[in-house]
Order: sequence, then structure tokens, then C-alpha cells
Amino acid sequence: MTVPSTVNEGLGAFLAATAPKDLARVLTALADASIEVASRIRRGPLGGALHADVGPDHDGVAQKALDVFADQAFIGALKGSGVRGVVSEEREDFVALDSDGTFLVAIDPLDGSSNIEANITIGTIFSVLDAPPGTLEAAHFLQRGTRQRAAGIFVYGPHIDFAFTIGHGVSVATLDPEDGVYRITTRRVEMPQASSVFSINAANARHWKAPVRSYIEDLVEGEEGPRGRNFNMRWVGSMIAEVYRTLLSGGVYLYPEDSREGYENGRLRLLYEASPVALLIEQSGGAAIDGYRPILTIEPESIHVRSPLIFGSKDKVERVARYYGDEGEARLPPLFGKRGLMRR
Repeated sequence: MTVPSTVNEGLGAFLAATAPKDLARVLTALADASIEVASRIRRGPLGGALHADVGPDHDGVAQKALDVFADQAFIGALKGSGVRGVVSEEREDFVALDSDGTFLVAIDPLDGSSNIEANITIGTIFSVLDAPPGTLEAAHFLQRGTRQRAAGIFVYGPHIDFAFTIGHGVSVATLDPEDGVYRITTRRVEMPQASSVFSINAANARHWKAPVRSYIEDLVEGEEGPRGRNFNMRWVGSMIAEVYRTLLSGGVYLYPEDSREGYENGRLRLLYEASPVALLIEQSGGAAIDGYRPILTIEPESIHVRSPLIFGSKDKVERVARYYGDEGEARLPPLFGKRGLMRR
């Protein structure tokens, strides 16, 4: 399939030329739902208390009103689109949809919901998989990331972007506020390799394992350290914003496992956060690992299983992997563990 050469072409025409018809139908349904969600977000507090707690979700974290609205909007839009079932972060069990559907969707309907009230970029992450034959069951969703048919993110920021892949590169569509239509604005994203930006929550430094502490130590030491150059840290606290910035600008993002209770195996969900993000990153020329393995090679053990996630420019991720594999556990991390220069 060839990629259309006209930027600002409508999303529908682009998908008609680049995606199988049945897969284009699913992506179109997701895009339609995102417009509904974006409209609610755009109204802010005029649309109600979107950040209000409305009850605990399946793992004890309070759901926000916008979480529930987005979940219902996406699942509602996918009915009749050829999707047999959906796994959502907002629901403990899968939801059965079209009995004759040929696809499965795993989705985080609203990533970054803790930032709703602060008007910080939030978004949606999704993965599309083939539906195996037979009566739908949870085990059907437990497919490694290499088997994804499509993946994407909707970014609800100053403008609305839809970054997606169907397996041959990453394209970006932007929502035209004049007519409510997504238009292709980037045909193929190529992640820059030359970047001095790293993203990590430094407040958790005391909990990190040696490989991560050693890697970040070397970055923080800048020109005086072994890397011989200065780096900049960015941390939005909304992963969707970090993903999109990294896609467009390069760098490296780390959300590793650590020693805190509940974080030993990472915190992000493999099926509908780490895997679709990893596919986007790899399709743009980057890499994504859990520290030791490529994210896309990991077999999910359950629909809500968690994973560490490290992604970004390929050379930077490969360097992090060397800390894990060759030197991380053997090195003493003096900046965080001994000299205490990051503490007051």
C-alpha cells in the first residue's frame, strides 16, 4: 500500500488508501469517539466536574467522571464496527461487543486523568488485535505486542492530534475545529536521535534499582560526568504528553520498576499502555524495553498485568539496556545512594 502524498487529506481517505477496509472501520470508530471526548474536555468546568471522583475502579484507584465518560464513549462507538470485545482500564473484565467481530481492542480511555483539573495534556491509548476463533474469553487478549494490527494515541492538548500506526510507519492526523474532521498533517513520523532530553520522576530516585540510578546519575553529572555533555529533564506527569513529545522530538522516557509496594513489576499496563506505545515508538524508529526485553516480545499474563516501560530514541534505549545487562547492578550509585547531592 502506498501512503497518500497530500498533507491535510481527510483521515477517512487516508485510511481507505492505506488500511484494510475492516481495520479502517475500527480506527474510524475510535476517531469518532475521540471527537466526542475532546468536545467534553474542551468545555472544561463548564461541562461539569470532570475531575470529580465517582467511585473506585477495579484496582482501588478512584475513577474520575471523565474516565467513565471516555470509557463509555469509546465502547459505545466500537459497537457495530467489527470488534468482538474490548478490554478497558476502567473495567475489571472484558466487554463483549459484536459476536461476529474479527478484532479485539485494548484501551486506556483517559490517560493522565489526575491532570484533568490542571488543564494539562491528557489522552487515549489503544491497541487493535485479531480476534481468535471461538467463544470470546480473556485469554484471547493475551497476545504479545508484535501481533498488534494497529495502535494509536489521541492527544487532547492545545489542539487534538491522532498518532497511529497500522504497521508501516506512524502518521498523525489533527482535528480541524472548523468542521470536526481529522486531517492528515504528518504522513510519516521519524523520531530524531539527537536529543538531550530525558523524562523520569526523580522524586522516586531512592526507590530505583541500581541500573536506573546509575544511568540517571551519569546524565545528571553532565559535562563533568562520563557522558561529557549536559542533559535536560522533562516530566509532565501525564504519560500521553511524554509519548507524543518523544515521538516528535526524541529523547528517552523511563517508568521503571522500583522497590515500592505495588511497583515491583512496574506500574503501567502492558496490554493497553506499554504495548501500543512500544509499537508507535518502534514504528517511528525508536525502541521500547522493560529494562531487559523489548516490550513487544512480552506475553501478557493477564489483561491488566503491569510492566516497566522505557522508550525513546533507539541509541538511548540501547544504552539503558546496557546498564541493565552489563554494568547497572555492579556499579555503586554515589549520587543518589552515598553523596546525597539530590537531597536537602
